[in-house]
Amino acid sequence: MSKQEVVALSRGAGDCGPGLLSTPLDEDQADSLAKVFKALGDPVRLRLLSMIASGAGGEVCVCDLTPAFDLSQPTISHHLKLLKQAGLIDSERRGTWVYYRLLPETTDRLAAILTRPAGAAS
Repeated sequence: MSKQEVVALSRGAGDCGPGLLSTPLDEDQADSLAKVFKALGDPVRLRLLSMIASGAGGEVCVCDLTPAFDLSQPTISHHLKLLKQAGLIDSERRGTWVYYRLLPETTDRLAAILTRPAGAAS
């Protein structure tokens, strides 16, 4: 997902825009949103996102993520790359290690898109 697609996701959600349950998505919004959900549609990526989001100090070193899985380091790096391309995480290199952190604005937008409007019927 490109930065332009993340921007398109932000235009259709949040405090200023309607949610999925109140207004139909246009084609661009649906395409951008589908890419984020696709990134979340893998159990390894969901676990990685959860580990990063719950990390002490709001970030986690890749050196702490890799041992938690029975997967190779390149496979973990690939999953992290997909989460980053979807705009869900960001990273910073410090020496030989890369530290990952959640981008809460993206998860907040997802929550806003999926939230029923106040007073909506069950």
